[in-house]
Amino acid sequence: MRDAVGSFVGWPSDLIFPDAETPTRPTHKVGKGISRRIESVASQKEVPGRKLKSTAKDISTTSGTKSQIMMRLEKMVDESDIMHGAIRSIDFDEGVFGAAHFEIIAKEDMQQLFEHDELGIAVIHTYIWYMYVTLMRGTELCNRFNFIAASRINATLITKNPTSVKNDLVDRFMAAGDNTTPSLYFLPFNSGNGGHWVLVAMDLSRLIVYYLDSLSGDWSKYPSMKKTVDAAIIKFRSKKNYRNRKDITWVRVQCPQQNNSVDCGFFVLRFMRDIIALNRIDIPKMYFEEYKSYSRAHLDEMKDELCQFIVDQRII
Repeated sequence: MRDAVGSFVGWPSDLIFPDAETPTRPTHKVGKGISRRIESVASQKEVPGRKLKSTAKDISTTSGTKSQIMMRLEKMVDESDIMHGAIRSIDFDEGVFGAAHFEIIAKEDMQQLFEHDELGIAVIHTYIWYMYVTLMRGTELCNRFNFIAASRINATLITKNPTSVKNDLVDRFMAAGDNTTPSLYFLPFNSGNGGHWVLVAMDLSRLIVYYLDSLSGDWSKYPSMKKTVDAAIIKFRSKKNYRNRKDITWVRVQCPQQNNSVDCGFFVLRFMRDIIALNRIDIPKMYFEEYKSYSRAHLDEMKDELCQFIVDQRII
């Protein structure tokens, strides 16, 4: 399905609601030559950062029913050619992953969102794009938080070619500047073949790596990942002629835990969302007082945010 050629159809103005494992490639086109490099509907001049509309105490406790914006988007998808095998190819802002990147959106990706199913790379990346546009772009937060594409650094690729993955990670570090002031690199890491998602957050200036896993255990479950991350950090600091003052410290964060087999991707996205919204580089070992646990409503909130973003950006 992902090799199919989709088409873009101009969306009728009465249906626009203003309120409301792919490698990186150069700028791409969708359908019949229409560029999908999309500008944000939000101002790029707000500093220091934009706040999300909802906070933990504002989240409704009602869950299990679809919101109006999700039902609206689901209807749009049902009436589109995506239901018949078409795809959408979307160009991301280069600032999201430090280089040109496009993402393929297909029927199964939308169904993951609508049915609260296990998330794949396309949905993970699209929500990251949403966070970049909504919270970060044009603000000082771009100097504090950076994203690493899960399609470039994951267990499957490390097994095949660990040196290439290490070099890709070093290139991402190099693209963001000197890294002498505290900042975090977010790596949503997948265990391979549609497996478990964890979050690895790296502070290169203090040589601290935070590990957030919504299931029990620590980084010892993924020794090749830890080895690759450590090697990339050391190589980056060597290329920059930084002195390694101490060993790299890994911290297992006591983060909220999932109670089913499908929520790991949602939790990883929520971890990043909360860290950015709180503007915290240092992640407490016992996590944040504001978010000791996540309810289904916390996850539904993110789905609604992404549905609204997809509608606003006319992705379908």
